[in-house]
Amino acid sequence: MPFVELDTNLPANRVPAGLEKRLCSATAAILGKPEERVSVTVRPGLAMTLGGTAEPCVQLMVSSIGVVGTAEQNREHSARFFEFLTKELALGQDRIVIRFYPLDSWQIGKKGTVMTFL
Repeated sequence: MPFVELDTNLPANRVPAGLEKRLCSATAAILGKPEERVSVTVRPGLAMTLGGTAEPCVQLMVSSIGVVGTAEQNREHSARFFEFLTKELALGQDRIVIRFYPLDSWQIGKKGTVMTFL
């Protein structure tokens, strides 16, 4: 069950309509997970700096069970997320940072239990 959170200082009117849906589809394809299990949050208009400047920037947090736990996996994921984000948001790669968080099944609650038991 992947969770993706996109934080940006871009104002809401500069974030393309439907970005959350396209990011959900892209995440499913990139991580090899069913789209119906992907959770996406997009937060525009935040007070943010990256590299000491408040120029437009994005921070993407990606957490999931089993697919973001190694450097080799995340190198491939990173390239594909960067390709998606630079196209969608018209930002250079130097204005985007991605953080990957591996999760265990006991760390996600669903249907009154945790994923371990589903």
